[in-house]
Amino acid sequence: MKLSGNTIFITGATSGIGRALAEAFHSRGNKVIISGRRRALLDEVAKANPGIDTVELDVSDAAQIQTVARHLTEKYPGLNVVINNAGIMPFDDVAGPLDDAQAVHLINTNLLGPVRVSAAFIEHLKKQPEAFIINNSSVLGFIPIASNALYSATKAAIHSYCLSQRFKLRNTSVKVLEIAPPWVDTDLIHKSGDERAMPLDAFIAETMTLLETATTEVVVEAGRQLREGVGPNEHGVVDYLNQMIEDNPIPTA
Repeated sequence: MKLSGNTIFITGATSGIGRALAEAFHSRGNKVIISGRRRALLDEVAKANPGIDTVELDVSDAAQIQTVARHLTEKYPGLNVVINNAGIMPFDDVAGPLDDAQAVHLINTNLLGPVRVSAAFIEHLKKQPEAFIINNSSVLGFIPIASNALYSATKAAIHSYCLSQRFKLRNTSVKVLEIAPPWVDTDLIHKSGDERAMPLDAFIAETMTLLETATTEVVVEAGRQLREGVGPNEHGVVDYLNQMIEDNPIPTA
C-alpha cells in the first residue's frame, strides 16, 4: 500500500501499537482519525499530533460502531483505510473456572469488534479507487500462550477471518492485510522493558516498511519463528514456548 495520501481510521489508538501506527501514518502525510474509549486520552494524542482527529468508540458496542461509521464516512468521504487495532489481553485459566463476563467482553472486543467495524465500513470502502482493511492479530494466533488462552484464540479467529475476507473481496478495490505482532513492549499487558519484548519503535519502523509491499500478512522478523511454527509439529513448539514462559513468567504488574 502507499504510505501517504490516505485517509485512515484506526481503532484503539490512544496507546501502544495503535497510537504508534497513527503517529507514523500522520507523519507521512496521511489524514488520520483515531478512536478510543476515553476522551482524555484521545485529546492527549490529538494535542501531541496536531491534525489527527478523534472519535470516542467502544468497539464492543455494536450500535456505537454503526453510529461512528456513518459519521466518519459522511465527514471523510475519501476514507480508504480502516485499521482494526483495538483489543484487550486479560489473563485467564483454561484449566480452571471460567470468568464468563471477562470472556464475553474479550470476544466482543477482540473478535466481534473488528468484524463489526469492517462490516460497517465495507460498502463505503468498495467505492474507493484503492482501499485497505488492516486487521491487527498476533503471532499468538498461530502458537498460543496458555496463560492467555482465549486471547490467543480470538487472534487465531481474526487470522481465519482475514483469509475469508481477503478471498471474498478479491474482485473489489478493497485489499485485506493482517499485522501479526510478536511480543511488543507496550501496556497491553504491562510495559516492563523485558528484553524478550520487541521495542515499540523498532516494531513500527519494520512494520511500516513491510506494509509498503505487503499483499497478505505483515510479520516482523522477531515474529517469524512463531508464525512458521504451525503445522504437524506445532504441539512441540506450543509446549516449549509455554514451558519457557512458566519458568520465566511475563510481568503482570
